Amino acid sequence: MAIERPRPGFSRLSTRKRIKSSHVFHKLYLHVNWHTKDDHPILQGQVEELTQSLLAEKAHNMKGVHLHSLGGTDTHIHLAIQIEPFVLISDLVQELKGASAHEVNKRLGYKALEWQRGYGVVSFGRKNLPWIMEYVQRQREHHAAGRVHRRLESCAPEDSPVDRSEAQIEKPG
Repeated sequence: MAIERPRPGFSRLSTRKRIKSSHVFHKLYLHVNWHTKDDHPILQGQVEELTQSLLAEKAHNMKGVHLHSLGGTDTHIHLAIQIEPFVLISDLVQELKGASAHEVNKRLGYKALEWQRGYGVVSFGRKNLPWIMEYVQRQREHHAAGRVHRRLESCAPEDSPVDRSEAQIEKPG
């Protein structure tokens, strides 16, 4: 059986042909975050509104991706998403980051937005979706109050917990 390869410049997420996953049980929930280049506080006002609008639109148009929640601070973005099994997380994040930066800069007419390399991704269960969505939507409040969840803020491998007690995301008590 031949595997359909995406054309150069296109990933499987942007092709029109949908891979069916009707014979696979899946509930794949992810929390994803990434930062602006050098953590510059540029996600404010028009840049923030445009960035979040474009990210939501791009996620909505991607096959196998359902955006539950989007939020962030001046320096980073958080998303709560659900994906189908054929979605490659690295392709998903690459497309969201690339498309949003390109389009924001094009619409504003100058290089306003650049993303830092890398991202953080953590899977979670359906029962945690409500509090993850709340955490994502209220990022500014959580950061201002110093109530952040380390696993949901990490973007670099060296930030990854090695302690087994952090192996699962649990609703804060």
